[in-house]
Amino acid sequence: MTDRPYPTLAQATRIWARIGLLSFGGPAGQIALMHRILVEEQKWLGERRFLHALNYCMLLPGPEAMQLAVYIGWLMHRTLGGIIAGLLFVAPGVVAIMGLSWIYAIWGNTGTLEGLFFGLKAAVLAIVLQAVIRIGSRALKNGAMIGIAAASFVAIFAFGVPFPVIILAAAALGYLGARAGWAAFGAGGGHGKMGGTLVEDADTLLGTGTPDHTRVSAGWAARVSAVILALWLVPVAALFLVLGPQNVFSQIAGFFSVMAVVTFGGAHAVLAYVAQEAVQNFGWLAPGEMLDGLGMAETTPGPLIMVTQFVGFMGAMRDAGGLPPLLSATLGGLLTTWVTFLPCFLWIFLGAPFIERLRGNQALGAALTAVTAAVVGVILNLALWFALHVLWGQLRRVTAMGLDLELPVWSTLDLAALVLVTGAMIGVFTLRLGAVTVLAACALAGLGLRLAGVA
Repeated sequence: MTDRPYPTLAQATRIWARIGLLSFGGPAGQIALMHRILVEEQKWLGERRFLHALNYCMLLPGPEAMQLAVYIGWLMHRTLGGIIAGLLFVAPGVVAIMGLSWIYAIWGNTGTLEGLFFGLKAAVLAIVLQAVIRIGSRALKNGAMIGIAAASFVAIFAFGVPFPVIILAAAALGYLGARAGWAAFGAGGGHGKMGGTLVEDADTLLGTGTPDHTRVSAGWAARVSAVILALWLVPVAALFLVLGPQNVFSQIAGFFSVMAVVTFGGAHAVLAYVAQEAVQNFGWLAPGEMLDGLGMAETTPGPLIMVTQFVGFMGAMRDAGGLPPLLSATLGGLLTTWVTFLPCFLWIFLGAPFIERLRGNQALGAALTAVTAAVVGVILNLALWFALHVLWGQLRRVTAMGLDLELPVWSTLDLAALVLVTGAMIGVFTLRLGAVTVLAACALAGLGLRLAGVA
């Protein structure tokens, strides 16, 4: 335990506000930012404790970076600390995405914005591929982890296996592998070292002990669960009873509530599920618009899954009923954010005490590590989905002998998009430019191509 004074809640709030405002670049960048500030700079917790929390958050449905913030906020300053950390992590994104959604709804069909978003799509593809490599470099430390990632990708891309099945299968394999004593599932095979400096748990403010408030309490768990469930599900039930199940607000509340429960594997895994359902099932927006929303989420601070607010915004705008379209859209976007992020607090406050108690359990650690490997395959599937929709104008669906996948119609390759994607790849992987720089450059390039009549 370090001799530095323990931060007050007010001091911690300023740190969480800083993280929220700087959290660009999707979950990979946000996790790296939290590690740099909380582990290396502030030394609130050490490397092993940080990775233990991260592995648990990877196992949960929903955005892992936001849940990691709630977890660490709870570790440091109890329930109120977790609530403050979570709210400050998402607040900048809520404001930014809402503003951009209004702009998109009013002027989105103009040549200028179409060109900007045409370029953003190329940058998003490069950034998602970068996320695959970043997470993969930490998670795939041996042949077993590479095999889990490859099997995960094939299962979801070629056969349409649901996310929960993939994640639970990986967790079971990791757990059983550790119990059987297989070396590939032994201790230390997880994410690897996240930063440039290894910070031991003993040298941090939290140290290696277990704070009193993190111990399992059935009474506390029941109370906090009841409050969060009421805040989450009572409004959803009221919408169904008052407006009926076919109303767009009921559909938004129901769909994103289900999403909050079943979409395991982190933000990138959630996006693949949301894109498929929102575009193909509900018809709330087109594939190109979904990519426009992802471009917004990549250019703003906060969780990448904040794109769901844009999805709810567009869906409610196009089925406004008797409300003014933009008012309906605003309510739809805020409703989406409420039911998407509120369950994240439940998963942490209910499960984290048990995870803290099991910090030294090797079998549990192996299960969480295997889940992270499977997530790499899920993110690779998302990157391929992006590539298909960015680079080709038409796709054809193949369903035969258990296969269920989309393949490109090669003659519909968009050469202008290919040029932009190539430039984005060079910027990200060769020049090592930051996400915001690449997004800005691609947006301007897309605008130039559109104004020139090339794209």
